Amino acid sequence: MILVTGATGFVGSVLARRLAEQNTAIRCLKRQTSTVPEILLPYSHLIDWREADMLDSSMLEEAFEGVTQVYHCAAWVSFKEADKEPMINTNVRGTANVVNLCLENDIRLVHVSSIAALGQAKPGELITEKHYLEETPANNNYAVSKLESEMEVWRGIAEGMQGVIVNPSVIIGPEVGTDGSGKIFDTVRRGLKYYTRGSCGLVYVDDVARCMIALMNSNITAERYIVNAENWKFKDLTENIAQCFGVKPPATEAKPWMLEFAWRGASLWAVLTGSDPSLDKIAAQAASVEQNYDNSKIKKAINITFKPIAQTIKEVCSALKN
Repeated sequence: MILVTGATGFVGSVLARRLAEQNTAIRCLKRQTSTVPEILLPYSHLIDWREADMLDSSMLEEAFEGVTQVYHCAAWVSFKEADKEPMINTNVRGTANVVNLCLENDIRLVHVSSIAALGQAKPGELITEKHYLEETPANNNYAVSKLESEMEVWRGIAEGMQGVIVNPSVIIGPEVGTDGSGKIFDTVRRGLKYYTRGSCGLVYVDDVARCMIALMNSNITAERYIVNAENWKFKDLTENIAQCFGVKPPATEAKPWMLEFAWRGASLWAVLTGSDPSLDKIAAQAASVEQNYDNSKIKKAINITFKPIAQTIKEVCSALKN
């Protein structure tokens, strides 16, 4: 039996759909308050849904019965300072519980981490799997939670578990809606005046799922893989999205000092209104930094050809239009 945690999320639901499309019976975990994604409704006859809290070991033990493979996609994503301690605790302890059960039951694990857990390369160099986040006060809490979760996976591997870690870049796809990476598309569609000089890696969500399945079905263990299709400058990305929506692209560069002013203002407004900040310090700083990722290791390991990002952008824009 194959188990998918976080199956109601963006990556987990697309992964579950791809597995089900192969006529594979799977077991998926969801919180009591979560709704089954529409994209999985046609495969109800193949999916055994279980309600479980990642921090409740007894509930997880029941869900893990008869399981031979686990895709661990569940994670709490937040950039609010108030969520720092509970988010890190949830992500790390949840991963530790999954790892412990995999060890006890001889289960193979593919763990979804993030490029957030990677460090930065020197100017002009690509970020590789050998880079690790340096924990400093400037690092965002989500990144720290993903790095420490990775450490739990490495602990399990050291104790004999068969496991692989994937570090996807910014994941996009028509299923994303206006949350997560979908906010970039929605912001441009509504009218974005400024672009930034930085860059980022982008990858189609279904390609992430394909990589995970290929790695699970391989003999590879104790490895970490960046899953990234292409590196794009933010200016080119926003222009491309604007073109797809038929709106005016951003024409003015947001200088670092402008972003500094913007995130401080957003932070103050969030405090006064009790809402989430529209721009946080980490995002503001990253927007002016070129962060480009090397995908040669994953391409060599499973011989994957990534879908062109320009094509995926068109599909996301089309989905949002509808």
